[in-house]
Amino acid sequence: MKKKAIIISLKGRTLSKKEKMLLLKERPWGVILFKRNIYSLKQTQRLIDQIKKYSKSKNFPILIDEEGSTVSRLKNIFNHHLNANYFGKVFEKDKKSAIFIYKNYLKSLCNLLKIIGVNINTIPVLDVLRKNTSKIIGSRSFSHNKEIVKTLGEITVRECQKHKIISVIKHIPGHGCATQDSHIYLPKVNLSEKNLNLIDFFPFKSNSAKLAMTAHILFSKIDNKNVSTFSKKIINQIIRKKIGFKGILMSDDISMKALKYDLATNAKKALEAGCNLVLYCEGKIKDNLKLIKSVPYIDKFTVKKTSEIYKILR
Repeated sequence: MKKKAIIISLKGRTLSKKEKMLLLKERPWGVILFKRNIYSLKQTQRLIDQIKKYSKSKNFPILIDEEGSTVSRLKNIFNHHLNANYFGKVFEKDKKSAIFIYKNYLKSLCNLLKIIGVNINTIPVLDVLRKNTSKIIGSRSFSHNKEIVKTLGEITVRECQKHKIISVIKHIPGHGCATQDSHIYLPKVNLSEKNLNLIDFFPFKSNSAKLAMTAHILFSKIDNKNVSTFSKKIINQIIRKKIGFKGILMSDDISMKALKYDLATNAKKALEAGCNLVLYCEGKIKDNLKLIKSVPYIDKFTVKKTSEIYKILR
């Protein structure tokens, strides 16, 4: 069954009649959950059961941003204060112990997500911290050291897949070089491609992730007209060729202020540039319906890569 090239979001803690019909008839690729959708373990399990029922798929992609600490959607269920930067600092002191602790942490987190019914977690953040990195990244990054970011990022993807949770590497090709928050502004980065390749692109290379999320950043020395999510040059020449990412490329949220057009135009531009999926996070049913009717069905490449994800989730 073919799906539409969009990941939608929901308004509340139960499915509305319109959301049920949208899942049943319009067939989005997946659904992302936020704190507004999560009250308790049982309620969240019921919500996910409903989503799977109306999507007619037991492996239907259910995404969540569960990074820990400042970005945690499960605080009503599982309030943990650990973050990527904590593990990066432990790694600096004792590499072997850090890997052991981190693998056990990931195992516990994945097991919890499976109990809830979530099967895709949008970790790891592979943005390398720089001197003036925006606070929106901050402790979400493993380290200022690109090697540590790369190593822990690779461990994250492998361990999550081992425990039947799919990872999303983000924010490709790198958000650590930006000094502004793309939720509010369009960050502009004037660094050379050589500099970016040396630091920011590095952690994303040779990563086995099945999914990656774009950074809404204008890299002016590479494409001075288009934000990376809308840039054929950045997606084709940097993300696909130089970085070598071979999985499904999804946009970051198309309702973020870094993107200046209306939602439908943002979706269209992202897909035309080379994103395989668009992500919409505000949960407004009118926008969900409008967007899903405006986006195409996924292409053959995305169908193939989706089937690879489903095999891991079995």
